[in-house]
Amino acid sequence: MKVSVIGAGNMGGALIHGWAKSGKLTQLTISDKNEALLTSFKEKYPSITTTTDNVAAVKGADIVVIVVKPWLMPVVLDEISSALDLDKQIIVSDAANFTTEKLEKEIGAPGQYCYVIPNIAAEFGASMSFIAKGSVTSNESLAQVQELYNLCGDTLVVTENLVGPGMMMASCGIAYVMRYIRAQMEGGCEMGFYPQQAKQIALQTMQGAVSLLKETGWHPEEAIDKVTTPGGVTIKGLNELDHAGFNSAVIRSLKAGLK
Repeated sequence: MKVSVIGAGNMGGALIHGWAKSGKLTQLTISDKNEALLTSFKEKYPSITTTTDNVAAVKGADIVVIVVKPWLMPVVLDEISSALDLDKQIIVSDAANFTTEKLEKEIGAPGQYCYVIPNIAAEFGASMSFIAKGSVTSNESLAQVQELYNLCGDTLVVTENLVGPGMMMASCGIAYVMRYIRAQMEGGCEMGFYPQQAKQIALQTMQGAVSLLKETGWHPEEAIDKVTTPGGVTIKGLNELDHAGFNSAVIRSLKAGLK
């Protein structure tokens, strides 16, 4: 599979790292205007091809992944449209809210389009990516895109209207999880632990919770019941979270970006 990535910033860079580490791609080409950034990738992964020419980057690719800011998408698409082979290539938008319909409108012709939102854990093979196909995109093309993003973590094929909610849960949501970890660290420091100790505790606790749910298949409430005894300390803490509107705050944070 020959893949070209346009945009090597935070999200594009995470995908590039993930795909390069996998060693599963026949060819990986990255294009970005930042030559110093390209040099750093080339030094780390000598087998990849780097260029500052977006048009050159897309030629010969099986899948073209565009990972730039949404407001830059029309500029990039205008630049590369004439070089795309819409009969053979799959075009993927990784730009927030830049759907397959917008891809077709900007490029000016139907094609094998997909809209994908991953998260920055792609660098470590731990992304949660949401994949939606365009109206005329074949199931074969969809399968190729899913195979590609599976190299960077878990994937979920959804209808396009669910990519946004997925982004709030997993892409933006990773920041919300980080904020909880930070709060837990601060609480640990207030109770007497050094910051690095508090970080170790918070991370291992998060890891333990994730492993427990994955291995058992339990609903979170089942796991909560295992550590919550009548009149115990856990229920007191849980009630404090409820009194502070924790559940409501989390749900509101997830819905905020959809307004």
